[in-house]
Amino acid sequence: MTAVDDPVDSVRAASGAIRVPPGPPRSATLKLLRQLKNDRLTLMSTAAAEYGDAVRVGIGPKTLYFFNHPDTAKHVLADNAANYDKGIGYQEAKRALGDGLLTSSGELWRKQRRTIQPVFQNKRITGLADVVAEEAERLVGRLRAGAGGVPVDLLTELTGFTLGVLGRTLLDADLGEFDSIGHSFEAVQDQAMFEMETMGLVPRWLPLSGQRRFRRARADLQRIVDKLVADRLAEPRPDGDDVLTRLIHSTSLERDPGVAATRMRDELITLLLAGHETTASSIGWTMHLIDEHPETGRRLHEEALEVLGDRLPTYADLSRLRFHTMVLQESMRLFPPVWILTRRALAEDTVGGYRVPAGADVLICPYTLHRHPSFWDRPDEFDPDRFDPDRPSARPRYAFLPFGAGPRFCVGNHLGLMEATFVLALLSRELRLTKVPGHDVVAEPMLSLRMRGELPMTVRKAN
Repeated sequence: MTAVDDPVDSVRAASGAIRVPPGPPRSATLKLLRQLKNDRLTLMSTAAAEYGDAVRVGIGPKTLYFFNHPDTAKHVLADNAANYDKGIGYQEAKRALGDGLLTSSGELWRKQRRTIQPVFQNKRITGLADVVAEEAERLVGRLRAGAGGVPVDLLTELTGFTLGVLGRTLLDADLGEFDSIGHSFEAVQDQAMFEMETMGLVPRWLPLSGQRRFRRARADLQRIVDKLVADRLAEPRPDGDDVLTRLIHSTSLERDPGVAATRMRDELITLLLAGHETTASSIGWTMHLIDEHPETGRRLHEEALEVLGDRLPTYADLSRLRFHTMVLQESMRLFPPVWILTRRALAEDTVGGYRVPAGADVLICPYTLHRHPSFWDRPDEFDPDRFDPDRPSARPRYAFLPFGAGPRFCVGNHLGLMEATFVLALLSRELRLTKVPGHDVVAEPMLSLRMRGELPMTVRKAN
């Protein structure tokens, strides 16, 4: 009998009719549910280590197909992407995000992508470099003002920075008045993960504290986006090319006003989440790693001085800040902002030689793929030089997926990388950030791979 304890599949696999991935027995369900709740990264890492590049995991009423190889990632995310819809986790997130770009599919997703894509074209992003640099300078100024030994929560500061960039570059609006955004998104993600962990078996009408917190957070996010729209309608920008202007025009073409209003809310709430959290988390992870590797910090400081001198970074500097790019890539390898990509098979498929039935939940996990020992030397070590462009590498393209892949590749990756590079360069040139002794940094895999709680760091001026 196979490890998954499925007699029918075992017989058919033995006869050669199909191949079934190995995996833990159904008797391990309770253990797996505990891991799904408490330690999702260990759950995925252990499954890959024990069973290989294709794993079949039965948890409660669901059977998950986990593939951990560049070839199978390419098949699911790109080559046969038309056969796969968004999967587990994203379905639960729809309660908060609705049918925004992150969770929608089919023709609605294509319409949304067409609306938003022009905002992220290289020519426009290039023109936003000065705005990003100004926001990065403001962040450094706030931190510099607090230099002298009093710890600050760097994650809070980075969230303020990314929201500032999001407001000015994508919405042409000031998000500074909405200081509850971060807390509200934390609440809705917590509830989405709870519903995924419990397989949706806990009734939503129960008066649980998480449900109440979720409803307050969802109402707050709807209040924020409604005010953004109302403010823009009061002062229209007919020649604007920002997301808010484009959404107002696009949704005005909807025949049903109710559909238009819902679509506007869904897309703006999704943009607020995706436009700030992943970048803030990535920079936070990078500063954590730099603090643990002082030699990396020294090299960054020297490169920032050499390339920038005493001026602000420009778009042309991105190609010159080579080591900064290498450090960010290595940080996203170890702590990818999108740590898992879930899909649902629309029709039966064969992935890596294994049968995947229609309706099955399929998982591609960049966190484990980025640490696959067949494609990464010393996979758990921090080594930015592995991304040196002058160092030849035979590594497959799909072994590194920090922004996903295929048609649903992250539309904002260039803007996010520019934000991270500019902030890293200015922080490296001006300041030295050190974690508060005794503070444990714990990864929290939600919709993105964020840190649990705060990141308290002491700020001092660079030598």
